Amino acid sequence: MNFAIITSKQDPAGVNIAEELKKHDLEKYYAKLYEIEERSIDAEHIDKKINADLFIFATRHQSQSKIKSLCVHSPGNWNKAEAGGKDSKLCLCPANYLKEALIFLEKNNSVGFDVVQECTHHGPFLEKPCFFIEIGSTEEEWKNKEAAKIIVKTILHLLEHTPKQNKTALGIGGLHTTPNFRKIILNSDVALGHVCPKYMLEFIDKDMIQEALEKTTPKADLIILDWKGLGQYKQKVSELVKEFDIEVNRTDKF
Repeated sequence: MNFAIITSKQDPAGVNIAEELKKHDLEKYYAKLYEIEERSIDAEHIDKKINADLFIFATRHQSQSKIKSLCVHSPGNWNKAEAGGKDSKLCLCPANYLKEALIFLEKNNSVGFDVVQECTHHGPFLEKPCFFIEIGSTEEEWKNKEAAKIIVKTILHLLEHTPKQNKTALGIGGLHTTPNFRKIILNSDVALGHVCPKYMLEFIDKDMIQEALEKTTPKADLIILDWKGLGQYKQKVSELVKEFDIEVNRTDKF
């Protein structure tokens, strides 16, 4: 399996991580670092230019809360593509790699940042499996050398160890930072792929659920609802998931 690690020269966290990655012989892991000129979220169809089986975007995470964090998530848009990607299109999410990354980050979090698997959001759009691994949320953290070392240590672990094959799931509801799904990822044999948060539920429909199930690799065979986190959309989502011949569970049942 060949890996492409993508960092942006515009991104302080990406530059920081790239500097640390260059200290390691990536070729022995069948991996290569690509430092691109554009923002990572704008690297549309980079999988057409680079021959790799899995794309790892190592970037900054920015949020209004400014919480110090180490994050992973899959790219894609539940509605309009306002930050790269395509409208209502998700990327192929390697759910087992996300789970392995989150567990490893949690175990090796020597900086005391929050460790988070976020919901699916932003671009770019690729047709090959891909995910983001990020340092958040301000310039102080983006340039933190120890945080970059943890990210690189995690990436090298993923390159060297094929993740265990878990039951894969689509998550629906809850917060952007998916705290209720995080507990399931860390404490069960389930790997969460795409997650549609509460603030995107007005746009979810049968087609988007189908897209999310099929764009999880391996294909998701479980839907997990953050029941309280569905808010006013409980009935809508309940009716939608009944249309699929698939197991449905709730976060509070784990």
